[in-house]
This record gives sequence, structure tokens and C-alpha cells, in this order.
Amino acid sequence: MSPVRILYLADIRFPLERANGIQSMETCHALARRGHEVHMIVRPDTTRPARDPYVFYGLPRIDRLTIERAPVVGPSVARRMGYLAFALGRSIGAGRVDVVLTRDLSVAAALLRAPGALRPPIVYESHGYAPDVASALPALVSTATAPGARKLRRLAEREGAVWRGADGYVTITRGLANDLETRFGARAHLAIVPDGVRLQPGTSGPAREIARSSDRPLVVYAGHLYAWKGVDVLLEALAEVPEADGLIVGGHAKEPDLARVRALADKLGIGSRVRFTGLVDPPDVRALLSQASVLVLPNPASAISTRFTSPLKLFEYMAARRPIVATDLPAMREVLTPDVNAILVAPGSAPALSAGIRRVLSDPELVVRLSEAAATAVLDYTWDRRAERLEALLGSVVGERR
Repeated sequence: MSPVRILYLADIRFPLERANGIQSMETCHALARRGHEVHMIVRPDTTRPARDPYVFYGLPRIDRLTIERAPVVGPSVARRMGYLAFALGRSIGAGRVDVVLTRDLSVAAALLRAPGALRPPIVYESHGYAPDVASALPALVSTATAPGARKLRRLAEREGAVWRGADGYVTITRGLANDLETRFGARAHLAIVPDGVRLQPGTSGPAREIARSSDRPLVVYAGHLYAWKGVDVLLEALAEVPEADGLIVGGHAKEPDLARVRALADKLGIGSRVRFTGLVDPPDVRALLSQASVLVLPNPASAISTRFTSPLKLFEYMAARRPIVATDLPAMREVLTPDVNAILVAPGSAPALSAGIRRVLSDPELVVRLSEAAATAVLDYTWDRRAERLEALLGSVVGERR
């Protein structure tokens, strides 16, 4: 397709170490590599001195990608309103950009209130049905607060308005698309575009032998430590696999989850054989994954995990050429095939997870077979492949407006 001018709106401090920031930067960089002019508008970094996003994410600079920080200050509400006002100012006006892309529901809803003749087409990327996510978070994330009925109604109205009004719509899983279609009816210009991974040279080669200073198997998890991620279940499973050590990559020192899982490891009597890295810069995660004997995705069933999630670490695991044990959830089955490119086990069950880990550790031929199949499948989930899928939708939306 012909190059288009994309305004990407992300109301997040930037760079952001969470999946939101990684996915936004990788997506925009990949679209720019494909020849599109991409202009990101984000919030200022809260670290001083401000970090360079290219360095933080380990990406080369590219002329077609511009990153602008909205000049927002003050308390949370003021920063939010300031960002919305700044984003609207950059969006409104004929011919300024060809299309706006955002994964922020509030931003999409605000832009859609402007007359269509005064704004470019809006493409919204959904990562979950907001009322369900808001209701589930207090039980899953220790810092979340329960939403009131008024907020849930507001979120539901906003979801419906954006579903009906957005010029284009993206979901990261088929399950989420089905959920939204059931709630609001069918719509045009809908694309299912999962997340992706950056492949490194050598990814297409055979699975490698694991070189470590210890002969003990190493079970590795990388990601956040919120309860809905399932690290607690993984630790309980590791207690049943005394022949293996564990490596937990991630966790914010300022949040309670890292202390919680460390305390659980000590309570289970496995603190001496499980290492917690804390927060690791995105480019450094790959080297830690390469140390694994088995990589684990232990998500229990939840409103988020079951249908909505397209975890970045899933694709990073597949690219790492290591066997994967994951929980058997519909969102996982959109990418993983049982006993072909991963072992899938019952969600929320430590005995099932430990059995899956032991099955992999006891079968060298299975290790190679799973690793090779995952490495082949992940070629369809690169960031470039994601950008290609997105540009098909963007092209149809822009073409219709023209």
C-alpha cells in the first residue's frame, strides 16, 4: 500500500517498561520500517534524566518515526486532561494526518466526539472489554481499586460508542472480537492482530544445547508478578519439582507483588533455589530466556487471561527456542497447539503444571520437537508481520475516507 501518515496516541509515560510501552514502540517502529510516517504522542518520562526510548527498547533510530512528549504537569487528573487536549490539538484539522491509531479507550472516545469532517479516521486497538477488566482487576492486582457502578456504566457506554463509531477496530485475540460482536453486533473494518516479537539473527537455526554453570534444570518465567499472571501457582509447582531451579524475571521493587512471591517461595521452602531478578530492561530479557530448560506461562483462568490476552512473553518464549509449558486457555490456543509447539495444562493447578514441567524435563526428544515447532510458528508473529496486518486495515480505512 502507499505510505500513510499515522498519528499514534499513547497516554503513558514514555519509555514505559510494561507491555503497553513495549508493544506501542515496537508497533510504531515496525510501521515506520514499512515506509509509513509515524508520529507518536506520549507523556514525559518520569525518570531523570529522561531516558532515550530507542536505547531503552534496543531499537535503531529511524527517520520516519517521531516521538513527541505532550507537556503535561500536575496531579493525575490534570495530566490526563492535558494529554487529551494536546492529542485533540494534534488530531483535528483536515489533512494533518491520514489516520489516528490508539489503544486508549478514552482517547478514542474523545476524538470520536469531533465531527468526522474535522478529524482523520480513528482506528482503535482493544486489549479487553473495559468493564470486565475493571471489575476483575481488584482481585488480580494488589494496587487496583474496585470500580463503582457509575464507572462501569460509563465504561460500557464508551466501549459501545467506540465500537460503533471508530472507522477501524483491532482486537488482539479472536476471543475478544467474538465477545465484542456478541455485545454490540457485527461491524466493518475489524481485524484480529495479535502481538509480536523481534527476532534475532540465528532464530531460524536448530534448538541449541543449554550451557549453564549448573547441571540442574532451570524453569524460567518472565513478566509481571500480578496474581493473574500465575507466578504463585508456578512457585507451588516448583515445590513439587525439587530437581529443578527457578528463575523469575521481572517485578517492580516499589510494588508489593515482588515481596509477595518472594515470601511465598520462602514459605514453600524453595527460596534457596528460586532467583528473582526484579525489573530487567527489555533488551536484556532474551539472554535470560536462553538459560531456560523450560519456559512457563502459568496464567490462571480470569476475565483477562481467558479470552483477552496476547502476552508478549508468549512470542518471546517461542523465539527463544525453548520448550513451553502453558495453561490451557482459549487465548493461548489461538497461538499454541497442544503437544505440537507447547505442553498445555489445566489453569490454576500446581500439580498439573508440575506434571507438565516434569514431562518436558524427562524427554529430550520432546524438547527439540516443541522448540522447533514453536520457532517455526513464531515467524508469523513478528512485529513486521503485525505491522503488515495493521497496514491492511489502515489502508482500507484511509482509502474509504478518500
